Amino acid sequence: MATDPLLRQGPDSTDLVLRVGPAGPTWNALTSAGPALFTPLALGVPTLLVAFWMALAGARASTVFVVVGVIAGLEYLIGWLALAFPRARDILRVEFAPAGVPASLRLVRAAGPDDWLPVKTLREVRLTHKVVEPHQGDYKPAVSTLALELVLRGVRERLALPDGGDPQRLADALKALLGPAGVVVELRTERSTRDRPQPNSGWTSGGSASAGSGGG
Repeated sequence: MATDPLLRQGPDSTDLVLRVGPAGPTWNALTSAGPALFTPLALGVPTLLVAFWMALAGARASTVFVVVGVIAGLEYLIGWLALAFPRARDILRVEFAPAGVPASLRLVRAAGPDDWLPVKTLREVRLTHKVVEPHQGDYKPAVSTLALELVLRGVRERLALPDGGDPQRLADALKALLGPAGVVVELRTERSTRDRPQPNSGWTSGGSASAGSGGG
């Protein structure tokens, strides 16, 4: 049934894989811990101002260090939570079970899987293939992106799919998988042309003036 690289059929389910990797609350917390270190660095100026104000007020150096450490720790904790909570909602894959003709589905997020739902709660699957083509004289290749939208229980989940796939093949595979359950699968292609670079009007006028003065 699964004829597209993004659709992987196992013994119990067919999975639409958006991102490969472990999932769960612990893993989500660990992957957010490193980037959160940039939060105290980004807020370093206000922290230094507090330290400078305390030093001017006559506070001991040990007290200043303790207060700065507490502030930096709180900044790190806030940054950690600010990164972990949005990442917890990221969808890694969509599981359809059983593998042949699915009757249930669930979203597997970075924080772990959601509950199983009847496949009939999936109203529609929309694939949007955007192609930005080069303008005349532009030697850069065309750029294409593929996005997936799930209309599920009145909520729209928008997902970016990995590059390099065949949109039509994925649409056909999803139709074959979900068509028997009455789920509508739609593929829409949007084409546009890359904007031409705008000439620098200030440089052009400056060059013209320089050339005119030289001729005189």
